[in-house]
Amino acid sequence: MSVPENKFHRGELYNLSVRRGTLNDEERFAINDHIIQTIMMLRKLPYPKHMKRVPEIAGGHHEKMDGTGYPLGLQRGELALDARMMAIADIFEALTASDRPYKKAKTLSEALKILAFMVKDSHVDPQLFKLFLRDKIYLRYAQAFLPASQHDEVDEKRLLEFAGLAEVEPEPAIS
Repeated sequence: MSVPENKFHRGELYNLSVRRGTLNDEERFAINDHIIQTIMMLRKLPYPKHMKRVPEIAGGHHEKMDGTGYPLGLQRGELALDARMMAIADIFEALTASDRPYKKAKTLSEALKILAFMVKDSHVDPQLFKLFLRDKIYLRYAQAFLPASQHDEVDEKRLLEFAGLAEVEPEPAIS
């Protein structure tokens, strides 16, 4: 992660000039530091052999496919498959969670459209997103954990097209 110039920046003009979102660089760094703390804590724990990769998986789910994520700026090929899966699950859960006092829970179509945008932006794994839709993993989660008010119509084909993952239909044979 890149460290901001200052630990705190309380200048009004600076804070009003945030281009995207509501956090300045210093605030974003402080929030992102949680994953570093998580990795450090997880690395200190004793794991049975089948769980040795827990720190790597938990630590990698904030990375992005294009290498602009954190904490290490790893790209798709450098990330464990489990971490890429966890990223989609984490984002989907955060978008649909109804227990967050600071934001309203998204419907299925809204959450999936955001994920499709993140695929297009090279933030999440495109093939795993495609699997998430095709195998209706989002729907199984919704049926188990989301209230009916968040269930709405999902146009999977349109989402795949938006994400640039649409299947190319074969040309009809000319006889």
